[in-house]
Amino acid sequence: MTDTIRIPRSELDQLPDRDPEETAEWQASLDAVTEAAGPHRAAYLMRRTLERAEGAGLALPKLLETEYVNTIPTGAEPAIEGDEALERRITAWNRWNAAAMVTRGAQYGVGGHIATFASAAWLYETGFNHFFKGKEGGNGSGDQLYIQGHASPGIYARAFLDGRLTETHLDNFRREAGGEGLPSYPHPRRLPWLWEFPTVSMGLGPLSAIYQARFNRYLTSRGIKDVADSHVWAFLGDGEMDEPESTAALALAAREGLDNLTFVINCNLQRLDGPVRANFKIVQELEAQFRGAGWNVVKSLWGSAWDELLRLDTTGALVRRLREVPDAQVQTYQTRDAAYIRQDFFGAEPALAELAKLLSDDKILECFHFSRGGHEPRKVYAAYRAALAHQGAPTVILAQTVKGHTLGTGFASKNANHQMKKLTVDEFKTMRDVLELPIPDSAFADGRVPYGHPGTEAPEVRYLQERRAALGGPAPARRTHPVPALPAPAEKTFAAFDKGSGSQSVATTMALVRLLKDLVRDKESGRRWVPIVPDEARTFGMESLFPSLGIYSPKGQTYEPVDRDQLMYYREATEGQILNEGITEAGSMADFIAASTSYATHGEPMIPFYIFYSMFGWQRTADQMWQLGDQLGRGFLVGATAGRTTLTGEGLQHADGHSPVIAATNPAALSYDPAFAYEVAAIVKDGLRRMYGEAAPGEDRDVFYYLTVYNEPLPQPARPEGVGEGILRGLYRFNTAQSAGLTVPENAPRIQLLGSGTAIHWALTAQRLLAEEWGVAADVWSATSWSELRRDALEADEALLRGEVRVPYVRQALEGAPGPVLAVSDYMRQVPDQIAQWVEQDYSSLGADGFGLSDTREAARRHFGVDAESIVAAALAQLARGGEVRASAVKEARERYGL
Repeated sequence: MTDTIRIPRSELDQLPDRDPEETAEWQASLDAVTEAAGPHRAAYLMRRTLERAEGAGLALPKLLETEYVNTIPTGAEPAIEGDEALERRITAWNRWNAAAMVTRGAQYGVGGHIATFASAAWLYETGFNHFFKGKEGGNGSGDQLYIQGHASPGIYARAFLDGRLTETHLDNFRREAGGEGLPSYPHPRRLPWLWEFPTVSMGLGPLSAIYQARFNRYLTSRGIKDVADSHVWAFLGDGEMDEPESTAALALAAREGLDNLTFVINCNLQRLDGPVRANFKIVQELEAQFRGAGWNVVKSLWGSAWDELLRLDTTGALVRRLREVPDAQVQTYQTRDAAYIRQDFFGAEPALAELAKLLSDDKILECFHFSRGGHEPRKVYAAYRAALAHQGAPTVILAQTVKGHTLGTGFASKNANHQMKKLTVDEFKTMRDVLELPIPDSAFADGRVPYGHPGTEAPEVRYLQERRAALGGPAPARRTHPVPALPAPAEKTFAAFDKGSGSQSVATTMALVRLLKDLVRDKESGRRWVPIVPDEARTFGMESLFPSLGIYSPKGQTYEPVDRDQLMYYREATEGQILNEGITEAGSMADFIAASTSYATHGEPMIPFYIFYSMFGWQRTADQMWQLGDQLGRGFLVGATAGRTTLTGEGLQHADGHSPVIAATNPAALSYDPAFAYEVAAIVKDGLRRMYGEAAPGEDRDVFYYLTVYNEPLPQPARPEGVGEGILRGLYRFNTAQSAGLTVPENAPRIQLLGSGTAIHWALTAQRLLAEEWGVAADVWSATSWSELRRDALEADEALLRGEVRVPYVRQALEGAPGPVLAVSDYMRQVPDQIAQWVEQDYSSLGADGFGLSDTREAARRHFGVDAESIVAAALAQLARGGEVRASAVKEARERYGL
């Protein structure tokens, strides 16, 4: 007889039960309550018991969802410290001007969004009046505000009310060309005195907010600046939470106890085309998601009008019904009459029907049309106070609102309201009456909606300004306090690379890491370096930094590392300097953005150095790199193990042939593809000068550097004389056939070989083959930056249109160079072809176009036709077209080299 294997029903079946009889009694009690009082009563008792257990500190799993009611009962709400009447007037003016601004702009076809701020007005106004710290008090950093992009008209309206903007600014919303306009969304590069953080690329705001809060802790822990008083507020939409980046770092925020962070999610139940969770409930979903990640959750769903209904709900039927009605139906109630709501909502069960008999139609409409937690300052104030009081974990506030609130029946909860750009004059008059604003009908005489302002000395304006003064000045605001230039590191740090490596083979990745090791030891600026790596430090040879710099961890090191007895052991520390992020390029980029903008956010320049697999940089996180440029970030991005053929064993996914193409699209990125260690050192040295030192007059400091480095160990040559300008500007002659010691006839055919990165070594081998086997003299040039050459050439073209004559640097450098030009790189041909139109000589290129493959480097280069022998054949073909060599030489070369 075969024994029956008993499969445990749950993990509890695997634990010993020391008193099965007692367990059975508890279970029987639950069964009895369920049978006698119903499942709802039984569930209530269980939840009360779990609540008591949690309060007693018992280790039990937490419930992921609570009922669909406010977390903070009305009786527990603190009184607002301020003048609620004046705050309502301020909010009314801001609602009006936000709608007026977008409507007036519609005549120019520039668009804009009205409904988002209409739903979120009190979420912002309560914060501005009572919570958001400015940069003119405390530590000078203030709070960091991540404003929801579509709510920007409301922020502009407030800046207009407090005198920071004029009617001209508002009339030029989304029209900046004249210099007196406003960008559509939060764009620091376009309005740098107001906006700190670009947020409209949805999902990047919440991700960046988490890492900003984390970086604040990093600065404090490392003793750079005490910013413990700074709080990060991120305003988000419930639809925005579908973006994977929005929730990608929730666990990090909870794990590190970031109670200096609050998410405020505007749950108007609508995304851009319709309901967020039409058949479900987004608030409950988000609550479970955040609770599961370890966040403190505060729900502010219903306004005070619901207090009476909830008091009348003696059976719990109302709460059950609120929890079961899907979001799309809640949206429908917003647009239906009382009879419909009585039948559909209250008619669901007899207890609700009896409750409805006690309610007037006006009461039902007040509750279902208007009364939401996010529309009442007392509810929002209570939620914000709870968030700031909570310790040990970040807080998310789920505030329910109505999209298009106060804009009238044509807007409120309509699926299309995200695309609706204007109100009619009659709709504005209705809105005026709802908001009780003193705007006469005569103000609409010309058919245009007027802006509203009570006057610079009005009580509303004085109150607004007094509240902001008490909180540390205007907000939002970006301040770039004068920061002294960082002293340049010792010259010997960079000069050490000029002598080359002799016979030792060194990859440029290793050269850059060695340079970093020296720079972080600099007495003046070393502590300001922020090395960032997404769990690949050992790949890039950075593990030697672990014991000396330490890996940042708010908990320090609570364990004994397995390699503690080794020289390069894994060391975590509260004051650690390295940010080793785990496998998250998006998180690493968010780190980089926070560090790269610390000079403005906190008045403390930091030097982020983020090294990553080049393939997983621009391809994976280019949106964040655009965000970095928009936020005026500074620092060094390093695409390591670069190129399409230097990491071929990893296959197609790791073969990067296009990152410089993507980088070239970013106006703030200075992209370099250095071939030699001394080039790496020269570029980093100049980057430190330009971004952190004494920039030249007219030189833009708000840039970042992108360097591609390789994992191919090769002998590093000594730096030739007089190449400094060429390294930085993008091109210089490395050698000639003669200076390379090659013997060629005096009248030999000539060709110019341009190579970048690791490709220059193939060009040098081709130079030798051309001389020794074909009698061709080739000069080899190092193209350190194709994109900088192109940028310079474009500027020369623009100057020509202004009547100024400027010769592009690439043309100056190649002037008089005999023969055609053949360019080669380890990237697709589009990379070197960036300069083609400005080269006067006959121009051709080779590159690694197409998908990669798993094979040896030599085989991959032969496959793409970029190896030395392929370069020789291409050079002969180019010379043959000009009659410099016989046409048969090309066929002969291909046969000789087996191409």
